[in-house]
Amino acid sequence: MNTVKKNEITIGREILPLEAFLAVARNQVSVKLSGDRAFRQGLRRSVDMLKSAIHDGIPVYGVSTGYGKSCGIRLTRDQVLNYQGASPVRFHGCGTGDPIGIEATRAAMLCRLVCLSRGYSAVTLGLLEQLAAFLNLGITPVVPAEGSVGASGDLTPMSYVAAALSGEREVFYKGRRMPAAEALQKAGLKPYRFAPKEGIAMLNGTSTMTGLAILAVERAGRILEANIAATALTVHALKGKVLHFHPTVGEAKPHPGQIYVARRLTDLLSLEGSSADLESQTQENLQDPYSLRCAPQIAGVLYDALTWIRQWVETEANSVNDNPIFDPETGQPLMNGNFYGGHLAFAMDALKTAVASVADMSDRQVALLVDPLLNRGLPGDLVGVKGEFSVFHHGFKAMSLSTSALAAEALKLTMPAGSFSRSTESHNQDKVSMGTIAARDAERVCTLTERTLAIHLLAAAQGCEIREHVDRRSKLRLIYNQIRKRSDPLVEDREMDRDIEALARSIAEDHFWRATP
Repeated sequence: MNTVKKNEITIGREILPLEAFLAVARNQVSVKLSGDRAFRQGLRRSVDMLKSAIHDGIPVYGVSTGYGKSCGIRLTRDQVLNYQGASPVRFHGCGTGDPIGIEATRAAMLCRLVCLSRGYSAVTLGLLEQLAAFLNLGITPVVPAEGSVGASGDLTPMSYVAAALSGEREVFYKGRRMPAAEALQKAGLKPYRFAPKEGIAMLNGTSTMTGLAILAVERAGRILEANIAATALTVHALKGKVLHFHPTVGEAKPHPGQIYVARRLTDLLSLEGSSADLESQTQENLQDPYSLRCAPQIAGVLYDALTWIRQWVETEANSVNDNPIFDPETGQPLMNGNFYGGHLAFAMDALKTAVASVADMSDRQVALLVDPLLNRGLPGDLVGVKGEFSVFHHGFKAMSLSTSALAAEALKLTMPAGSFSRSTESHNQDKVSMGTIAARDAERVCTLTERTLAIHLLAAAQGCEIREHVDRRSKLRLIYNQIRKRSDPLVEDREMDRDIEALARSIAEDHFWRATP
């Protein structure tokens, strides 16, 4: 049974929630293979099925055959036993680019461990134990980001995980990047020797794209909450109307995300007594601009998208996405396409689009805050210096340029990666998912949006600072105080890059914007 305990996750055949993958990714818990008798018998049974197929001369793709387009090649029993285990691991060592990161790699490793634990893949307990040991000892393979079309899954990136298990290529260990063989020696582990089928079992699947997707889903949820907080501060700073978020509006168009965002905004903007002096009373301001008035309808899309995206990612993370697999009832080898990352490609393309829309909304709100023609009495560019010396200072002028650049880049990346299928590998992989590229795009869009939101939060806090009445809304004040713990008010011109990065990290890692009394 897969269960989450205080300091340990047991890996068996049950479903793991995404929170478990995140906990392992961040090295907050260890993993333990189930001691359940049925679980271990299932592993042995699939290995026995493979052995029978090899003995009886039944073709098993990637074991007694070549790979991909070369599957017509047939190997002798001796070739299978002495060569096929590590072969795919070595020739897929052609990744490029920077590493995908320790957390994403650890999430991918757990995805692979779960996949191979189901008893369909004909791998031994020893392979699972080596994977678990790497996770528990903090040995993380260096996995290049580029090189996967998400077709036969993540062949190239996962080859780096597999190679590290056997003491090849490089890993991160105890804060250093080092040869895998050195790390294994320091950790007291022996290099793993792959049995037939185990090499391809490590590579052929969706683990890398899923690991990236798991992290992106969580980041997108935090981005949503940060955007709600920034929007509430902006409504306050611009003397906007809370009435736009009235419950009846949501009842008339009952998308759950719209209702949720409106409720959160109303809650953050609540106060005791009249709001007449906090809202613009001029006729021309009867309605706020769309980026404020339609905030529930814009950000609500991300909320609702995350509902099904999370489900799809969790299903993929707990799936058997290996090829071939063995029918546990009949022992028949089943050559299949479970490695195809189509669901993840579609989910990540949708996620990055919804997140980028939030970045665009934040950029538009910053534009409202800095424009003296639109900000309802605030100084141009939110300059914090008053009097004759104000002309020597520029407030958020440059930072509004930065939000435009960040949001534009995020929007540029919304082109669906899944639409760019390529025929490759001698037209064997003639229709590919691009799932890993979509997940990497989503990761980048999240990073850009966090930085956009960081500037948005700073600008909105500056507007509230100038208005001098944020205390009237106690819940909003708590968020304002948290921003001020990370960045002082901008009075005289100064460099703001460190402030932006500090707040962006807080958006990615903390939940301060959800603060309530």
